[in-house]
Amino acid sequence: MPPLDYQTAGVDIDAADEAKRRIRELVEATGSGATRGSFGGFGGLFRMPASGQPTVLVASADGVGTKVKVAIEAGRHDTIGHDLVNHCVNDILVQGAVPMFFLDYVAFGKLEPAVVEAVVSGVASGCAENGCALLGGETAEMPGVYTPPDYDLAGFIVGSVPETQLLGPDRVQAGDVIVGLASNGLHTNGYALARRVVAERLRLNAGDRFPGTSTTVADVLLRVHRSYLRALRPVLGEIHAMAHITGGGLPGNVPRALPPGVDAELDASSWTVPHEFAVLAEYGGISRPEMLRAFNMGVGMAVIAPPDSAGNIIGSARAAGIDAWLLGRVVSGSGRVILE
Repeated sequence: MPPLDYQTAGVDIDAADEAKRRIRELVEATGSGATRGSFGGFGGLFRMPASGQPTVLVASADGVGTKVKVAIEAGRHDTIGHDLVNHCVNDILVQGAVPMFFLDYVAFGKLEPAVVEAVVSGVASGCAENGCALLGGETAEMPGVYTPPDYDLAGFIVGSVPETQLLGPDRVQAGDVIVGLASNGLHTNGYALARRVVAERLRLNAGDRFPGTSTTVADVLLRVHRSYLRALRPVLGEIHAMAHITGGGLPGNVPRALPPGVDAELDASSWTVPHEFAVLAEYGGISRPEMLRAFNMGVGMAVIAPPDSAGNIIGSARAAGIDAWLLGRVVSGSGRVILE
């Protein structure tokens, strides 16, 4: 009986070493004056920002869901990591936090160094866009858990905000307005449903043309989840609360930014739902309420602020190349979203 080793058990240490060699430069390029230590340590080091007032750390963890399957089917792995970073940045931005550092975790059935490099290049691009350090991470090979070519990834972000500038429902009151910021497609939610419509109803592959467009299914479904940091950072001091429109859509996320005793009245005629959502609804036979729960429907962030700040918020977003508009208002109620 031949002897066993780690490689015959499905784990290739040499491939892992090659993957680390490939990503070292990508990781080190995201460093800042606050990063300490060197690549390959057991823990990442980051100097706390100096502040003359109490500072709150804001942390979040997330993944990209089954959007990763689109990347695998398309053989395009260099944007999915960017999605991951931007999603996490938005999640802490709603509390007024600016990112400091990010960690990633990628798990494979069979580790392919070139795929690791592509995925981490996307993570590094996201970190560069948002001014945060890629402080560390983990790459795992897990035969028997994932079936090649499948892999999964997750991200962990830490940011900071002065305690007096924390945003949230406690600041919101009846009379506030709600500004909508446009999404860049599906972002990272609703892909289990979207992929089923594309594969089973439209019978399309990643390289086929998406109906009503001159681009491919992969081009449409792999658009990078938009970060709203650059658009909103200049006006954070004018904002009361925000809702990042992820899983659950507008009905599921806007209430997270509301205190008891108020409703959010949203004007459905204030924006045009992007083409890709209309295609999914038509070919999937998906009801409007279900579309609103599964997808962002073209609204990536809902910003709640005093009425006299709406113009500045819209202007800041548009200066960053993101469409924004008056989406609705806060009225007395019971924590509901009313979409009319």
